[in-house]
Amino acid sequence: MPYNGLSDFVGLLERENELIRITQGVETALEITEIVDRISKSPGGGKALLFENNGTAFPLLINAFGSESRICLALGHTSLNAIGAEIEELFKQLSSPAGNILDKLRLLPLLSKIASWMPKKKSGRGKCQEFIMNHPDLTQLPILTCWPADGGPFITLPGVVTRDPVTGTRNVGMYRMQIMGPDLTGMHWHKHKTGARHYQEYKKLCQRMPVSVVLGGDPAYTYAATAPLPDQIDEYMLAGFLRKKKVELVKCLTNDLEVPDDADFVLEGYVDPAEELVWEGPFGDHTGFYSLADWYPKFHVTCITYRKGAVYPATIVGIPPQEDAYIGLATEKIFLAPMKLTLIPELKDLYLPPEGVAHNLTLARIEKSYAGQALKTMNAMWGAGQMMFNKIMVVTDQENPWSDMEAFVRNLCNRIDPIQDIIFSSGPMDVLDHSSSKFAFGSKMGIDATTKFPEELELSVSKIKVPESHGFNKLIQTIPVIKAIQTSLLDKGISILILGIKKDERFDLASLTELLLRDKAVQCVKFILLVDAALPVQNLDSVVWYVTGNIDPKRDCKIYEAKHASEVSHVVVDGTRKTLQSDHFQREWPNPVVSSLETILKVDNRWKELGLGAFIPSPSLLYYPLKRGEGAVSE
Repeated sequence: MPYNGLSDFVGLLERENELIRITQGVETALEITEIVDRISKSPGGGKALLFENNGTAFPLLINAFGSESRICLALGHTSLNAIGAEIEELFKQLSSPAGNILDKLRLLPLLSKIASWMPKKKSGRGKCQEFIMNHPDLTQLPILTCWPADGGPFITLPGVVTRDPVTGTRNVGMYRMQIMGPDLTGMHWHKHKTGARHYQEYKKLCQRMPVSVVLGGDPAYTYAATAPLPDQIDEYMLAGFLRKKKVELVKCLTNDLEVPDDADFVLEGYVDPAEELVWEGPFGDHTGFYSLADWYPKFHVTCITYRKGAVYPATIVGIPPQEDAYIGLATEKIFLAPMKLTLIPELKDLYLPPEGVAHNLTLARIEKSYAGQALKTMNAMWGAGQMMFNKIMVVTDQENPWSDMEAFVRNLCNRIDPIQDIIFSSGPMDVLDHSSSKFAFGSKMGIDATTKFPEELELSVSKIKVPESHGFNKLIQTIPVIKAIQTSLLDKGISILILGIKKDERFDLASLTELLLRDKAVQCVKFILLVDAALPVQNLDSVVWYVTGNIDPKRDCKIYEAKHASEVSHVVVDGTRKTLQSDHFQREWPNPVVSSLETILKVDNRWKELGLGAFIPSPSLLYYPLKRGEGAVSE
């Protein structure tokens, strides 16, 4: 179902009771973020929010993709599985043999359908060009300052249009944009992204690079800008497929790029590779931690155009879950079929838990038919596009594993032996990963939780019973560094012990582990997770987010082989904050992303008047004790 701009989508959200209009005045600096963070973390993702009184002439829409039902509405389908099934059927038809003329003729209707999704250029002005700001002023838009230590206001939901100067291939990517002035922003192009590659090509040619930024329009445009597409696939073709109507493009007024006719806003301009870079950031990122400031290109805005009734789109990211979790869910379902049919035929299902913030944790289900197939899957996926950034990959052959996550984790612990079923590798990491010892390069961990073939068994998996929780309380008295213990998983037959510890400059992981493994109850536990004592260890989602975000697996996961028949082999995982003093960690460590106490109190006091329903306390209060200092860098 195509939408004619964001206002069209807003109307549907309202009819479906998926929208709250906030008519009271709300500040774009920090206050909107605190409101949205509470709503987006409520069960099911809460509702979309339209801030109509934000100090500008344009309403601001946020959390529009923040539930499974809304992401389905945005993409015009009844379910995400239906989109994946449609893509799978399309791939099968295209790849089926066409031996004779009749077989080839039968493909013609399909090829005609594909042609109907291809973007089309149209002449004349577009709806997105009804109003023109020839003297562009970004302060006229309700651009958010999201978190207290952010470098400034950021555009958070842009579709950045660039073109390869050699091949002419278009790319539409999503890169945050910090406001540096009325007509100047940073352009946060990571080194691995297509926009950065185009930038390097223009730099070689000593040419100025045209760039246009699309805001709003059909929600399919926004989703397509986030999609992990190969270079040769146009994002606006994917949008055409999703909306079942080709995207009509119009030429920009001050550069030669094309943008969707029905966009809400377009920022036209250029990046000059000959210019000095600008210091961009920090930014409270989707990892749940600040990404720290660094040098990035400048984007000069030459013109702003917009349509009548334009709605400004925004999102916030931070400690999960947030709106981006549902965008990630759509990607899982939509891109499972291409991965399965072109690269990993044994792959049956894929799940990226929100707590793993896209790259930190991936769960894969395969249909296993030979020894070593789980390892083959890991290596294939680590070589597949943005999967190269994955840090921890778990491969299983359980049926319907994600429907009961507790049963899945219990089976995982029962099935694996740390010595034979965990492997380590190295490779590129997300630029935003703060835990690796080297920038954008680190280690990966693969866990084979499949049923083992005889060839794979070097030793039998221990059948030692998971110990009861009451035997662990004495650890706090006997090992002073331990301040908190989480044993609820043990009571469910899951061999995972979580310890909150307080490190000092004399901390030594090996010494602590030696003390722990002297305890007979600990000797029967396979996974021992260490986190900072300030983390709420009773909140298991928080533990998953914190541990997967804070480890470089090869450095921080130590495997100890059982010494006696009465114990199991163990994995001790150091998921704590790393410092130079206690860990010899050389890079800066970021603070977690939380609101200020002042903003929290302000929203508390205004909650009833804003018409947001039952009071929701600030999620930031849960994580505030993890902060070290007021800035983006942990002190």
